[in-house]
Amino acid sequence: MEKILFVNCCIRKEASRTKKLVDFFLNELNKTGNYEITELSLMDEGMTYMSEGFFHQRDELLVKKDFSHPRFRYAHAFAKADKIVVAAPFWDLSFPALLKVYIENLCVEGITFGCNEQGCFGVCKAVHLVYVTTRGGFYDQTPMEMGSKYMEAMCEFFGIQRYDCIAAEGLDMGIRPVEVILEEAMEKAKEMAADF
Repeated sequence: MEKILFVNCCIRKEASRTKKLVDFFLNELNKTGNYEITELSLMDEGMTYMSEGFFHQRDELLVKKDFSHPRFRYAHAFAKADKIVVAAPFWDLSFPALLKVYIENLCVEGITFGCNEQGCFGVCKAVHLVYVTTRGGFYDQTPMEMGSKYMEAMCEFFGIQRYDCIAAEGLDMGIRPVEVILEEAMEKAKEMAADF
């Protein structure tokens, strides 16, 4: 049974349209019976922005190669997952700052990536990451959409070979009913679940 890490950054929790879409996707994955899904709700973790003291302690631990400290738990869980699902709404051209704080906690040399004379290389086990998001306007394939692009770049950095994005767009434009847009995105999610 493959282990999936579900990183939940749906700030509005059950009222979130992104949460509705990702729940559908995860339910489709559960139907297969092939996956063990572990949810990490970032809203419940109490993460804070990195401070000078945080970096000082981190550097001391890394010099000692002491990767057993609890502060590295996010990086360990991410590095060990077979597949990863990340859900976050499209906010201010990318995603909530909480997700960026989480990603900063993932970037630990010796756990999620390594370095040599040629540069940095990813060492994560996951072969596929799916990013689920909802957007109020139409931003896909434009320079202003930075959330999915950033996640795709991080996949390359972490050594995750396959990246896909499931997005529902135009939810706040009033052009089409929100439920219709979400249903169309759910169809894409269903197809993605079959190919996960």
